[in-house]
Amino acid sequence: MDKTPHKNLEAWKVSMTLVERIYWVTKDFPAEEKFGLVSQMRRAAVSVPSNIAEGASDKTKNQFANFLSNALGSLAELDTQLELSLRLDFISQDEHQAIHSLIDRSKGLVFGLKKSL
Repeated sequence: MDKTPHKNLEAWKVSMTLVERIYWVTKDFPAEEKFGLVSQMRRAAVSVPSNIAEGASDKTKNQFANFLSNALGSLAELDTQLELSLRLDFISQDEHQAIHSLIDRSKGLVFGLKKSL
């Protein structure tokens, strides 16, 4: 029996790419944001695949749906933090758009997975 069924889920794979992108882009944020916006963005991003993984691990459909709701909440948080990063000129418009696209793709996949339960 596979102990890591989440690794086969496209929602998990895309959200892991999102986490990598968030870590990469936030490394260039101002030093004073290390414990502020950088920390919040990284925690929200990591929460998405973490909730998908936890929900996929031998949970009931209702439990899995709750974990997917948590993942969607984290994506909404990250979307807001990304917008703030753009407004504060911490990221470029191109970087904002690229990450926003990953957030939208993740949302769609998580919604689809939740609907399929």
